[in-house]
Amino acid sequence: MCVIENFMLILHKIFNYKNFIIMARYLDPKNDVVFKKVFGQNPHLLISFLNSQLTFENGSVIESIKYLKDELIPDNPFKKRSIVDVRCTDNFKREFIVEMQMEWVDAFFERMLFNTAAIYSRQLKRGNKHLQLQPVYGLAILNDNFDKETDEYYHSFEMMNPKNPKEKIAGMNIVFIELEKFVPKTKPEKELAVLWLRFLKEIDETACEISSELKENELIKEALELCEEAAYTDEERLAYDKYWDEIRCENLLIEGKFAEGKAEGKAEGVQETQTEFILNMDKEGFCMEQIAKIAKISIEKVKEILNKK
Repeated sequence: MCVIENFMLILHKIFNYKNFIIMARYLDPKNDVVFKKVFGQNPHLLISFLNSQLTFENGSVIESIKYLKDELIPDNPFKKRSIVDVRCTDNFKREFIVEMQMEWVDAFFERMLFNTAAIYSRQLKRGNKHLQLQPVYGLAILNDNFDKETDEYYHSFEMMNPKNPKEKIAGMNIVFIELEKFVPKTKPEKELAVLWLRFLKEIDETACEISSELKENELIKEALELCEEAAYTDEERLAYDKYWDEIRCENLLIEGKFAEGKAEGKAEGVQETQTEFILNMDKEGFCMEQIAKIAKISIEKVKEILNKK
């Protein structure tokens, strides 16, 4: 009896919930599915994030937001990667619109300018006065570096007179944040702007130990819980994986077009580009039907190329 009691005591100690720690697995908040769950369904988290990243004048801060319906957002060919679009009200009751993007693509500057200008102009309905137009902010958090000549990760653009920066035309502000360049040590570790960027940069499928600085902030802690894999349905996980597949596919297409341009139109260069593109798609796990559809060639041609590898 004594042996059994000792054995049960040992089991109790091993499986006691206070001592038995299960490590949570996280999904990447830079993924469209997770980003929308964190910021697209929780206004208070988005308000905190926007106030920490956007620079407002005269002590203005966002107090409330309203998510824009799809039909209110301008339809344009560059809209594919827009993640969150909101109408914000600040503490001076001034309203403005913020559009958020996550992925870097070709012609990104033109795309952001087009989107921001489109949202600005679509505010004006027939019969309305121009004085009713509200400022528009475009915010892009990028996983890639577009400015190779500086270590600065935060880039803010607005219309001003270069000879006299105090002369500004209010209306459109565009902010780019390059996550790869972001280094937390450049600012106090517990500053909210730093914590939110650390959350976006450090949390992904490989994250095992989460730093105490992130867990100590209640808002960041709530965002972390929304990133836990257990919080997602099977359908959401499929959408999560599909998003990364689309990103990989787009990157491969961009690389293929770049290589094709370097071939300067030579037939052999085009053939090499096509072969390299198909082999890369195969390595990424795409099936032959998908490769044929994306590369716009027959399945027989895909088989021929893959059989020669």
